[in-house]
Amino acid sequence: MKVLQYVVIVASLLLMLLASLLSACVSAGPVLPAEASGIQGDQNSVSTGETVATVATVESTIEPTIELPLETTLEPEADVYSPTVDIETVMSSPDYGMQVFLYWREEIADRDLKLVEEAGFRWVKQEMAWRELEGGGKGKWRWNISDRVMDQIDAHNLKVIVRLSSQPEWASSRVTFPEVSPPDDLQDFYDYVYAVADRYKGRVEAYQIWNEPNLAREWGDRPPNPIEYVELLKVGYEAVKAADPNAIVISAGMAPTTRDDAVAMPDTHFIQGIYDAGGAAYFDALGVHAPGYKSAPEIDPDVVANDPALNNGDSASPDLRRVYAFRRVEDLRDLMVRNGDEAKKVVILEFGWTVDPRPESPYYWHAVDPITQAQYFERAYTYAIENWQPWIGVMSLIYVADPSWHMDMEETYWSIVYPYYPELRAAPAYHGLKKLPKVQAVSEK
Repeated sequence: MKVLQYVVIVASLLLMLLASLLSACVSAGPVLPAEASGIQGDQNSVSTGETVATVATVESTIEPTIELPLETTLEPEADVYSPTVDIETVMSSPDYGMQVFLYWREEIADRDLKLVEEAGFRWVKQEMAWRELEGGGKGKWRWNISDRVMDQIDAHNLKVIVRLSSQPEWASSRVTFPEVSPPDDLQDFYDYVYAVADRYKGRVEAYQIWNEPNLAREWGDRPPNPIEYVELLKVGYEAVKAADPNAIVISAGMAPTTRDDAVAMPDTHFIQGIYDAGGAAYFDALGVHAPGYKSAPEIDPDVVANDPALNNGDSASPDLRRVYAFRRVEDLRDLMVRNGDEAKKVVILEFGWTVDPRPESPYYWHAVDPITQAQYFERAYTYAIENWQPWIGVMSLIYVADPSWHMDMEETYWSIVYPYYPELRAAPAYHGLKKLPKVQAVSEK
């Protein structure tokens, strides 16, 4: 009898051990499914000022998700997601774009799109902020405003770069909302990107993944980290390509800065970090920012780096002071070539010159007058035609102003159309660009 009891006890222990082992195998790790804006006043960076309206919209339910492994490798992989579209058939060199803010009122959006169209520009850049589309909670989608925006863009026969950024409050515990931060869970970002790319498949030509991650203020108030950005970029790239293989993925434009600390990282350092982390596999075109500061667009960056009047007497190294030149774009192109990435285009996601007249503004030192601003815009496109073909793509200027802006905001003074409605106040730059001969387009929308 005792022997039988021992046998039962041993058998029970063995069964418990086997169950434990099987449980460990089943829960081998979490999975990533599928679906799916520097420091304010920093004189070395340009704030995008991209604000988004909070609007009441209709909710929709999320589509079923597709599971992906949470562990992601940063090494370049096989061309599983290579675009089936040739970028040359989508954008000419250069191509012409303006950054717009179409979320507020339908009639203002229609007016601004008409201004872009009448100027002979073919592209607009518009953020579809995550917090606007899924702000009510995971899977609670609100599409009515973005649907209206896309219908209006199509009606004006314009192409669009959609910026994907600005997490909802529920997606990040790292910052106090509405500060900007990458999400706690990259799966949530995948779901958002996939949802947008799937809904607007065939209608959105290009997606920009995040904005200025080389600034702590755009990265959850944490030190800029190229490796972490590549993790986000990879997830965004794979989500876009899974939903719409023909769409172009553009990396985030970096803020121009000479700081190299926990607050900001120079654009060349950050982009090299992207390449070092294998990030070249996860974008079709390199996104850059190129404000001209005080200098004319043709001026050699070496001249700018060595002229205190053009670099505000910045004490950084001459190499970093080249960032104050519009032609900093050439440094970033050279970096691409050194990393074997010369086959891709450069897309300028933001560029311009401010006319900020306020002495207390940190942008006042490099303000130009409105006529000079107009001339510099025209000369920038001319310089690109003469020197940057065939590798330059869309050059998207800032801004057709957000209608919520006012004259106490620095963003207003970068704009070529001011924030008034129904009155139209267009800067000389708009009228000059309207008359500027455009490069023959490679394709029609």
